[in-house]
Amino acid sequence: MRSHPLSNPYEAGPLLQHLQNKAFAYFQYETNLENGLVADKTAPDWPASIAATGLALSCYPVAVERGLLGRDAAIKRTLATLRFFRDSAQGEQPDASGYRGFYYHFLDMRSGRRAWQCELSTVDSALLFAGMLAAAAYFNDDTAEQKEIRDTANFLYQRAEWPWAQAADGTLGHGWHPESGFIPHRWQGYDEGLLLYVLALGSSTHPLPPSAYAAWSSTYEWKRCYDIDYLYCAPLFTHQLSQAWIDFRGIRDAFMRDKGLDYFENSRRATQVQQRYAIDNPLGFRGYGEYCWGITACDGPGPATSKIDGIERRFEDYVGRGAPYGIDDGTLAPWAVVASLPFAPEIVLPTLHHFIDMLQLHDAHPYGFRASFNQTWIDQPGQSPRCWVSPYFFGLNLGPIVLMVENHRSGMPWQLMRGCRAIVDGLRRAGFDGGWLDAANNRAS
Repeated sequence: MRSHPLSNPYEAGPLLQHLQNKAFAYFQYETNLENGLVADKTAPDWPASIAATGLALSCYPVAVERGLLGRDAAIKRTLATLRFFRDSAQGEQPDASGYRGFYYHFLDMRSGRRAWQCELSTVDSALLFAGMLAAAAYFNDDTAEQKEIRDTANFLYQRAEWPWAQAADGTLGHGWHPESGFIPHRWQGYDEGLLLYVLALGSSTHPLPPSAYAAWSSTYEWKRCYDIDYLYCAPLFTHQLSQAWIDFRGIRDAFMRDKGLDYFENSRRATQVQQRYAIDNPLGFRGYGEYCWGITACDGPGPATSKIDGIERRFEDYVGRGAPYGIDDGTLAPWAVVASLPFAPEIVLPTLHHFIDMLQLHDAHPYGFRASFNQTWIDQPGQSPRCWVSPYFFGLNLGPIVLMVENHRSGMPWQLMRGCRAIVDGLRRAGFDGGWLDAANNRAS
């Protein structure tokens, strides 16, 4: 293994700054400055992702504080984004940007109109709204521009008609198509929907009732894996994404009170399970081990089937991989390990050093970590690297690196959102109490 200038495990500060610098560069250069939209990934002529755009809005404050972007430039980018969403077409026409206050998953980078025939997405809209609310919390000076940021962000969040997207069983639907109506899938089972439900309950104009959260949490699965008891969901990112914004340390809902832990501790356990699964490596994939893990929704080398070392292997493309019971084809995602840094730094940091020492994964690329890699899938002899590495970067991967590294370093994103009325109200209506949330309510009263 080569000697990397950041490979001293006690030099975490330079390493983490290095990771943030690389990841934030994606939002610097893959954004349309005219409308603030951020490309979903670096493929040619690819559309914008509203989730990546929401992450960009959340990353700008971190970039300002870390000296990666000037405050005036961040204000300009934020205003361009908010003005676009405020002024873009809302309606039932199939080429609008959104409907009922929600937005389509993918939008054309230039026109901002619906791309392909994608769905009006509830969860991706929630990620966008979280970014807007983070911007509103950060840009709090008494200037005309920053007041416009706050007013526009709150207007856009409050415009979303959450009850319209509620299914008969009380849970939220995944989305809607103007051609065919609501998608049959609903947000059931523990996942990144935690942020979605908190925002839906926190609205002061079109809120979901608390019973919606109860309907969702009634579908949870509690499992024991590798002698660890935790609230189960297979892909690693589902244990991270909501916590890029919300500080769940010391606050609990009814489910977690019954289990005697909080969602932060649950994510720590899910991270430990991922490492132990990789050490166990029940399917015998190359490279898995103590410092090589991270199974999540990500890009992959498939779809293809190949016989490797006498074993017929099925490889997928972009799917929701997970462990220990989800899809596993040997594909790992370094960014998902970074995003677990606040939960389990003692196992994440050594793994990050291992990944950085794999040159093809990080330092050789302008935005840091590639989305994923697979050491079982071997390319043609003589190629370097011989294993499969995703050719793309994704905004949805790089945003959590910026935010979760900052949550580990300073807690700034969490602190911003602790002061967000919508987040506080949503948590309270979902039945959360304890810790900082009680203190926030005492201040408000």
